[in-house]
Amino acid sequence: MNTLSTTSLPDLLDAFSSPDPTPGGGSAAALMGAIGASLLAMVAGLPKTKSGTPGEREALDAARARLIELRATLSDLIDRDAAAYDLVVAAFRKPKGTDEEKAARSKAIQDAMRVATEVPIETVEACAAAREAAAAVAESGNPSAVSDVAVGLQALMTAITGALFNVEINIGSLKDAALVESLNGRLAAAGDRMTEANARLFRPGDDGAQPLLDLMKKAHTRFGRPNAQAPKPGDPATVERAAPAAAEILRMLGTDDARRALDVLAGSTDATIARPAREALDRFGR
Repeated sequence: MNTLSTTSLPDLLDAFSSPDPTPGGGSAAALMGAIGASLLAMVAGLPKTKSGTPGEREALDAARARLIELRATLSDLIDRDAAAYDLVVAAFRKPKGTDEEKAARSKAIQDAMRVATEVPIETVEACAAAREAAAAVAESGNPSAVSDVAVGLQALMTAITGALFNVEINIGSLKDAALVESLNGRLAAAGDRMTEANARLFRPGDDGAQPLLDLMKKAHTRFGRPNAQAPKPGDPATVERAAPAAAEILRMLGTDDARRALDVLAGSTDATIARPAREALDRFGR
């Protein structure tokens, strides 16, 4: 049977760009995760390790095996996400002429929404596990492949963010409070694993170097500032760029705490900070 995960690249891109609702963002997130896991597996499989010790080779072989396993999981999730959407559509199309039909339709919708929420959570969990395995790759892998590690990690992070978008759009439709609590618990556990993995990924080596973090900082600095100089705290140009974005984020949050924070910023003696905060307050809640 032809599936998205076994489709040729041109045909897969055609499928994503077609007017059909599937494959959509959830499938794209799983695909990004599979690409990230694949890149990291490649680095783990390179003959050269960081310093050539048997322990590094053993750690990389174990990480590669785990990443290949997770790549298969994520590849499967590309198709499962599309199937979950089709399940939701089918549930909403069920007849609702009688009370019995309405009850059956309501149950089908809840069952379908549960699946549509669980599938992207599985994507988050698989990507979090891949970042755990990536820690060994960052610690023991060939230093010349640091950019491949960085791209793999970025792909996993993009996949997690995309999957979370899909969780958020679906979980609000679930009426079972215990189920929602359980799903939130799974996300929290995945988040904890991410935190632990990040601590290893960006931990300084024995020589104090942080090649992965340094590469990311340099890349972002070069992209954001043509002169490639790191911005200094309090630098007027940095404040001018950041203040409107911060104010808009607070406005979008829409909470009482966010409003109080905007009130504080609006009272700043620095017009660069106060002006966007006042504008955000004028549009607060819209």
